[in-house]
Amino acid sequence: MRLHYLLVFVPIAIAAELLAPHQHLAIFVVSAVAILPLAQQMGRATEALAEHLGEAVGGLLNATFGNAAELIIALVALRAGLHEVVEASIVGSIVGNLLLVFGAAMLAGGTRYHEQQFNPRGARSQATMLILSAIALILPAAFETVGGTSATLNWLSVYLSVALLLVYALYLVFSLATHPDLFRGVRPADTGDAPAAPAHASIPRAVAILVVATAGTAWMSEILVGSITPMMARYGLSTIFVGAFVVAILGNAAEHATAITAAMNNRMDLSFSIAVGSSVQVALFVAPVLVLASLFIGPVPMDLAFRPALVLVVILAVVVTAQMASDGYADWFKGMQLLVVYFTLALTFFFLPA
Repeated sequence: MRLHYLLVFVPIAIAAELLAPHQHLAIFVVSAVAILPLAQQMGRATEALAEHLGEAVGGLLNATFGNAAELIIALVALRAGLHEVVEASIVGSIVGNLLLVFGAAMLAGGTRYHEQQFNPRGARSQATMLILSAIALILPAAFETVGGTSATLNWLSVYLSVALLLVYALYLVFSLATHPDLFRGVRPADTGDAPAAPAHASIPRAVAILVVATAGTAWMSEILVGSITPMMARYGLSTIFVGAFVVAILGNAAEHATAITAAMNNRMDLSFSIAVGSSVQVALFVAPVLVLASLFIGPVPMDLAFRPALVLVVILAVVVTAQMASDGYADWFKGMQLLVVYFTLALTFFFLPA
């Protein structure tokens, strides 16, 4: 799904901030829409570079830039001291990928195919990584509950972040180098309608697109984050709802569309890899990077002791998704079940007091 026509919202967002600075909801909406095509361009440029530089380097690039838009938004919010929004966006991205994206992909694929398959061994491996991610969020929250001091909690978060980054690096080696067969797709015979491979772009062109799109995303993120606090105050929205169910969707929207399109073309392995793999990336790469970055930017360091409600949401999403993916089969009813869980959570947090 090409979103390049939405680039018109980039100048619209800039004009809205300059000409109507008090229209916070309008500024939030147009800057959010402007981020979508920029995120897609970053993803396409990263894929083009990966094709030229090989699978190992490509895996590293995807680890770095796969959630670049979301990471940029979070870094800008971190610098503004919006820690609660950042924490909620991390959790919202994990939950959104597991429930919303994977659920929508299964539902969309199920409208065209009676039943679809994906590699259950790779699914179980990624589900295990998700459980590890949930544990990494549970322990700091439990440490804080039993009376851990703020200073000790900050150091615990730093050590855990380094450990998670190490685990993610080893996971890349495992999935790309030593055991790639575990993640090889199950391709049924009737996939003749799969989309054609994208045209190759030269390395200089891909780098130029990546640089420009990253700069544009950073600019739009500044505008977006600047409108969050007054918008929440104006409409009485909670930080959990805005962070987890609004901001979290923006950075990965183009990727979400790709996952749904892949499922409709009977490429469920690719769809599963995009949805669940992105959640693993957020938990084991984006969150630790933000914790370490907060030591140098923002008013105070960020820790991994997320609020109990957020931790509970992650646990529920991981358990439900692991159960759905354990047999390697997908159908429209499974997708509907995941979507019902997601919208139930969103509705619950919408009514939280600001």
